[in-house]
Amino acid sequence: MSSASPLPGATNDPVMPRVSLPRVVFGSSALGNLYQALPFERKIELVSGWFEHGEEPVVIDTAGKYGAGLALESIGDCLRELKIAPEQVRVGNKLGWYRIPMVGDEPSFEPDAWIDLENDAEQRLNAEGIVECWEQGNELLGEPYRPSMISVHDPDEYLAAAADEADRERRGADLLAAYGELSKIRDSEPGVTLGVGSKDWRVVRDLAGRVDFDWVMLANCVTAYTHPAESLEFIDRLSKRGVAVVNSGVFNAGFLVGGAYFDYHPVERASEPELFDWRDRFDQLCEKHGVNRAHACIQFGLSPPGVQSVALSTTSPGRIAQNIRYANEATPAAFWAEAKQIGLVAKDYPYLG
Repeated sequence: MSSASPLPGATNDPVMPRVSLPRVVFGSSALGNLYQALPFERKIELVSGWFEHGEEPVVIDTAGKYGAGLALESIGDCLRELKIAPEQVRVGNKLGWYRIPMVGDEPSFEPDAWIDLENDAEQRLNAEGIVECWEQGNELLGEPYRPSMISVHDPDEYLAAAADEADRERRGADLLAAYGELSKIRDSEPGVTLGVGSKDWRVVRDLAGRVDFDWVMLANCVTAYTHPAESLEFIDRLSKRGVAVVNSGVFNAGFLVGGAYFDYHPVERASEPELFDWRDRFDQLCEKHGVNRAHACIQFGLSPPGVQSVALSTTSPGRIAQNIRYANEATPAAFWAEAKQIGLVAKDYPYLG
């Protein structure tokens, strides 16, 4: 997909966001059995915790890719079990993966990631396929619920898989055709908004020159570890256009808080020592200032003025209230001042310290 002039219609004047979102959007990959198979009782506890501690309407982020639709099914089953009224919840469905029967013992779309699945999934990213994904997602979620936030899932990965430049142009045309259909759905379905979920903010920038987004979800793009000035400028321009921004992956897929994965890939100290050195120094700074490292990551993710929400996932119901508290309580300015001084955070980062 060739580049275009991004964000037509942006203004320097304050603009009301097209979509009002809570500080925390709840990720649902755990309900699709990401890395572990949760019993239904635990899934009920998680969803119940969202409504006990979250701001209504609770916003749930999900996708047909999550467990080949298992997350969608689990959300619907839990909402019905808990007797949640449709007006209490807004479900965001990232589209582009379609459930198909499983052939063999393991799903083909992301081996080793999803546990105990009964179905597989395939990518369908074109005009016809995206409508099929929308219709199947509605069926999997089930009545009386219906997604009200729709998007294409990981267009950056779809483009990156191109064999050559001609294939990338074809894939770019597929994306635009898919968004053409999603725009029709938004126009015909009351209350539906249109967005995008991507791990590469530059792909979102290019799409934003062609698609009229209401919101965007950026994953692993602005974290305490990585926060290029260009991405911050882009978020600022989005906000001046009234586009709401959800910051996802604020822990860089768990690594910043002690996990074994960085941006969804396993990492080891021997092969990527600079990552582990950064985390060691981050941990030491957090201990020195008495700041929980998850609290620091969440507050950093919310610090750009254009960011309305962070998307957070957990398998532990006990962490839900804590995450919401971390999203609403500031961390000390002295902590961020020292983080800049010792090179953990860019010295010219404008929003903290």
